[in-house]
Amino acid sequence: MNQKCDVVIVGGGLAGYVAANYVARTNLSVVILEKGKFVGGRARTTKIEQQYFNLGPHALYKKGKARSILEELRITLPGKPTKSGGILIENNIEFPAPFSALNLFKTNLLNWKERIEWMTVLLKIVRVNTEPLEGKTFHQWAGEITHSPKVKLLLYTLGRLATYSHTPEKMDAKVMVSHLKIALKGVLYLDGGWQTIIDQLHNKAVLSGVQVQPQTPVRQIELLSDGSFQLVTPHNEKILAKNVIWTAGPQELESMFLDKGNCFSNKMTAIKGATLDVALSQLPNPEKLFAMDLTNPLYYSVHSTYAHLSDNKNNIILHVFKYHHPEEHHDSTLDKHSLEQFLEKLQPGWEKYVITKRFLPHITVNQRLPELGDAKKLLRLKSTIPHLYVAGDWASPDYILSEGAVSSGKQAAEELIIKEKRDESANQ
Repeated sequence: MNQKCDVVIVGGGLAGYVAANYVARTNLSVVILEKGKFVGGRARTTKIEQQYFNLGPHALYKKGKARSILEELRITLPGKPTKSGGILIENNIEFPAPFSALNLFKTNLLNWKERIEWMTVLLKIVRVNTEPLEGKTFHQWAGEITHSPKVKLLLYTLGRLATYSHTPEKMDAKVMVSHLKIALKGVLYLDGGWQTIIDQLHNKAVLSGVQVQPQTPVRQIELLSDGSFQLVTPHNEKILAKNVIWTAGPQELESMFLDKGNCFSNKMTAIKGATLDVALSQLPNPEKLFAMDLTNPLYYSVHSTYAHLSDNKNNIILHVFKYHHPEEHHDSTLDKHSLEQFLEKLQPGWEKYVITKRFLPHITVNQRLPELGDAKKLLRLKSTIPHLYVAGDWASPDYILSEGAVSSGKQAAEELIIKEKRDESANQ
């Protein structure tokens, strides 16, 4: 049985739904194909025993592109901004994290010379023009702005916090610093988890006439002689479309166009990690709400302090996370033990208060680790086939995570709408 529409969007995550809502403002017919049983992608929130778990720790930049675009679509974002502070751990010694002016002067992590240099580095991040950073890794840029090993270590730690990336030697400095600039302006934790964003986007899209088809994976895309597309499902259902917005992964896209050879063979490395998501009836040490290890890639944060994430307002929802390096082997058993031990250091006896917990050893945080030369690869990919548009956390040359997903979703929709208007004018 064949379908026909103006626009097929492959993938029902943030990028797909943002694109759908913008395209739905036109008279074009839109279908979203989602391979999973549920929509949302990595923005999905799972309710377990009345507790709301995102797929690991999720935060929305207060002053980022994603928030402004979502608000432009009239998506409400209930939740509270987090407070600067928390602790950093070095060699099992805890120090106030110098991410706020107060803690900068309280902490013994830095001597006075290092404090001044760290404050100077933070000011440089806020003021820097990121365009000249193209062609440099984050490691190279960090070496240019500070010679202090301790300040450089702090910079790498802040980079992990902002991007989930544990690879300064590979990470594109322009992308990393762009995210640092936004992250320093604060983040929001969302009431009910990120599923609240997806639910609103879904409802608005459906009310605008968008068709959403879950459990509909795409096996192959055929480019027809008239420039349109035929998408084939595993059950040999065929869907005809003039335009395709691809928001699934870049690796999957590579295998779709069998007649195009290696036009999508620009391999991209995903950012991954291990997460321990925990719900407690109480917090043994309520003063410790945020921590990172300086020498080990570990993160801890209590999200329920700022967002409603349980049907019982007294329950605690927290996340412990390990940032993975793509070139290192990761043992799931050892990773789980290190996450539990890190939590035990911060919250001794936490296991007595567990309501439920979930360990995910290999989650994909972002489908592209931004490396040097990615912008050219993406530009080449986008120009390969007319009427094929890409969006997703990997598809923006300048941003990743929700910033990349939401902004590229809007951009793909706008480019498609402009092209359709030009084609319509040319045919009149």
